[in-house]
Amino acid sequence: MYTKTGIGQDSHRFSEAESENGAAGRRPLLLGGVEFPGEPPLEGNSDADVVLHALCNAISGVTGVNILGEISDHMCFGEGIRDSAEYVREALKSLGEDIVAHASFSIECARPKIAPRVEQMRKNIAGLLGIDARNVGVTATSGEGLTDFGRGLGIQVICIVTAVCGRP
Repeated sequence: MYTKTGIGQDSHRFSEAESENGAAGRRPLLLGGVEFPGEPPLEGNSDADVVLHALCNAISGVTGVNILGEISDHMCFGEGIRDSAEYVREALKSLGEDIVAHASFSIECARPKIAPRVEQMRKNIAGLLGIDARNVGVTATSGEGLTDFGRGLGIQVICIVTAVCGRP
């Protein structure tokens, strides 16, 4: 047995455009599968869950199978699947018998406040990965306003996963 580490990053800008149904009709802001009511959604073809997208990219770093892009585009446009949790499940299939043992997320944004929902995010992500929530770390920073994310224009996430592998 040995370990592999994958690093994933993703970022999305906020969508300030109102849908034809107004603010109540637009899709919610989702981060790690957790809804942040009253916040503007992120732009994207899927549900734009930037946390789960960074997780997909980190798993791809372990497996070499790029989920975001061609596979997720087929799922989104071909099958109508816009739930980023489904992209994570697809990424996990590419691990075969290997497993994700730990995931760590660093979120940069001026809004929303992440701290009140960190435990929900950890539990939700742990559920997707099939691991204990103690093995999921979520931290956040405003970046002191030095980047567009710190100025409130969007959200950036960096994720590192550690996978336990049975073969090289």
